[in-house]
Amino acid sequence: MSTVRDWIGSAHHIAVLTGAGMSAESGVPTFRDAQTGLWAQFKPEDLATEDAFRAHPRRVWDWYQFRRDMIAQVAPNAGHRALAAFQQRHPGLLTLITQNVDGLHQRAGSTDAIALHGNLADDRWLDMPRDCCDPEFVEAGHPPHCPTCGNLRRPAVVWFGEMLPLPALDAAQKAANGCNLMLVVGTSGVVYPAAGLAHTAHRRGARVVVINPEATELDVVADLCLHEPAAQCLPTLLED
Repeated sequence: MSTVRDWIGSAHHIAVLTGAGMSAESGVPTFRDAQTGLWAQFKPEDLATEDAFRAHPRRVWDWYQFRRDMIAQVAPNAGHRALAAFQQRHPGLLTLITQNVDGLHQRAGSTDAIALHGNLADDRWLDMPRDCCDPEFVEAGHPPHCPTCGNLRRPAVVWFGEMLPLPALDAAQKAANGCNLMLVVGTSGVVYPAAGLAHTAHRRGARVVVINPEATELDVVADLCLHEPAAQCLPTLLED
């Protein structure tokens, strides 16, 4: 722990990559863990692809509304708050990259978090918007839609088979290339291209620290592994 604190103190730029484990510490179920009750009968591709949404828009919309309601009942944990407080104390020193769509980093105060997989709280148009498609004037429904052309609103998250948003991916890659310390927090390291950011940082000579209670696929590129929960580890690491 003291070694990592020394690395943080001497770093010229820190990149932090967070995953589902960090949100789980706040009580947010993982995608598959949330498939309970009514939703247990569906496979992920039934609920998180464009084809599924076009075939069954109400089902998919209601699934995401169910997840939104669950997330509204939880709060950022001490790890989220520690990252946000560190960013506020040291402007420009830390770039936060998250695979999570729950918005807990943003709610904790990390206003510039790079959300690789989008944000569950936001919507966007399913098809290319026409002049009549105004997000301020949508017709309520499951899902809401443009009252003129019928274009549907969809959750602004990355579904299976979709590319990551290029601005977010470019910003994350820039941070991975430019940091000299990367903290990988609460991610199993199996989802790419997000997991590739740790490999990028490692190849560029940055120290990589994995913070996760269990072993991960990214331990092979780590200079140190701290087998602790983020909510317990980060406040100690990031205090001045």
